[in-house]
Amino acid sequence: MAMSRTLRRTNPITLILAALLAIGFVFFIFSPSSGASSIALKSKHNSPASNPLSPATAPFRKDTSTGSGKRTPPPVVRYQLNNVTTSPTPAANSEVVLILTPLARFYQGYWDNLLSLTYPHHLIAIGFIIPKNKEGNAATAALQAAIQKTQSGAEAKRFASITILRQDFETPGGQDEAERHKMENQRARRGAMSRARNSLLFTTIGPSTAWVLWLDSDIVETPPTLIEDLAHHDKPIVVPNCFQRYVGDDGKKAIRPYDYNSWQDSDQAQALAAKMGPEDILVEGYHDMATYRTLMAGIADTSDSRDQTKIMSLDGVGGTALLVKAEVHRDGAMFPPFPFYHLIETEGFARMAQRLGWTCWGLPNYFVYHYNE
Repeated sequence: MAMSRTLRRTNPITLILAALLAIGFVFFIFSPSSGASSIALKSKHNSPASNPLSPATAPFRKDTSTGSGKRTPPPVVRYQLNNVTTSPTPAANSEVVLILTPLARFYQGYWDNLLSLTYPHHLIAIGFIIPKNKEGNAATAALQAAIQKTQSGAEAKRFASITILRQDFETPGGQDEAERHKMENQRARRGAMSRARNSLLFTTIGPSTAWVLWLDSDIVETPPTLIEDLAHHDKPIVVPNCFQRYVGDDGKKAIRPYDYNSWQDSDQAQALAAKMGPEDILVEGYHDMATYRTLMAGIADTSDSRDQTKIMSLDGVGGTALLVKAEVHRDGAMFPPFPFYHLIETEGFARMAQRLGWTCWGLPNYFVYHYNE
């Protein structure tokens, strides 16, 4: 049969190019977009976030514009919370740890200790909340300088992400140690601290967060293996003993207990609570309120040969250093800024967690150290 006149005049190269163009068009229409591929990659906890809506625990990079200058749409990412593990070997399972620190003053010792932690830094996200006042401004400036130096330095020392929040409410009272610890200031001070902790927690916890380590800004010394050591016990809530180094009148170096908020309850304390009004709270460490609770700070073995793995059940916990499985917070355990069973802040958190079915544990012979003012 004779070939049509149109086909005889068509160059074979033109036919090949047309076929390639058609194939390319079909591939473009039916293949997933590059954005979808990048979203799949970014669903991993240690990948950079691509949009302001991404979790605060992922590093954020703002370059989301297309070649035409239009911004790409926000990503839609699915997270399987059942796949978030909390195990005795968190580093081996690439479990993300969120370190949260309410910060009123910046201590270089705190930051240096943070850098010395042996837990892989690419699995650590950090969040800070700072008062909106003159002292907070100074702390923010010092913190940002430390962050800039770390995050632009050796890659192994860089953290996955760092978030800084400024409080949207006033902090009652002064920040010196004597003023903070006056008994009459405890409800207002610790209520404000609860609000700060909750704001920080609710803003920064992400769907990939496995553990939350609460670490006060005046904790300047911990074992480098702090995260691994606490997680090894595989408890929902675990707290070490907080001590303070000092020099005695005889000129010798010594240590003393600092945090008295980790305790086992007593019948006397419960009897006191039964007589209290609905807005009254029980606090520890004051002669005017004898609770006769078993304080973890009071039963520590300070000898060099002590068993640092010894563990005990607790009814109240302090927050100077506190490791919490993220699912405890996701279940609703927060820091009540109001009297909750006559308890507030971290002790109220412990009671709330217990009401949700979780247990609290302490390590009486495992020490972290508070700055000595």
